[in-house]
Amino acid sequence: MAHFLIFLGTARDSTPPSPARLGQRVARACTDLLSLEEHSVELIDPLDIELGQVFKPHFAYGRASVPEALDTLAQKIEAADGYVMVSPEYNHSMSPALSHLLNHFGSSRFSFKPSAIVTYSAGQWGGARAAVAMRTFLSELGCLPVSAMIHVPKAQEVLDEEGQFFKDEDRWSNYFGRTLNQLIWWAEATSRHRQTQDPAQVAPALQRTPAQRNAPSSS
Repeated sequence: MAHFLIFLGTARDSTPPSPARLGQRVARACTDLLSLEEHSVELIDPLDIELGQVFKPHFAYGRASVPEALDTLAQKIEAADGYVMVSPEYNHSMSPALSHLLNHFGSSRFSFKPSAIVTYSAGQWGGARAAVAMRTFLSELGCLPVSAMIHVPKAQEVLDEEGQFFKDEDRWSNYFGRTLNQLIWWAEATSRHRQTQDPAQVAPALQRTPAQRNAPSSS
């Protein structure tokens, strides 16, 4: 069985006019559906993590001085087989809370694993425009998104606070399942392959200097 992290892409403690968090409902639905397949799932909530007011990523610290919460999450990211990224839409792009959290970690911790894009809104578009931007972001992070995506318009009318569907449960579960089943397939495939071939030997992480990213000089 695979192990997944579900990143909740909102730092709000409510979604007006409702006192509940819409993103939490969507994330709980994903958690329940993955758990039905007996996979292990952990929700990563930005409200549970102290990142500090000044941006300093995990890889910028010396090993002895990394904040415990940041180092714990880094280890969880490295141990996971795949990721579910749940985001609302801000200015036609992904949630700043989600991008800020993910930017604290180097791509080598995410690389060679799949991700699934899940967006939602209180309105009619379901965050679809944010999902387009997320494809580029997640690809650069190394956890390539699967082709199917989940968009939940008017999420407050679809899911209750526990992440249960109000109606059309089979239809919604099948819709979520198309994306999550792709994620599971890729997560299990890449997990097995990592056991036979170390990705770091195929494409070592660029850790010494930014110049490692440069193309060879033509001189």
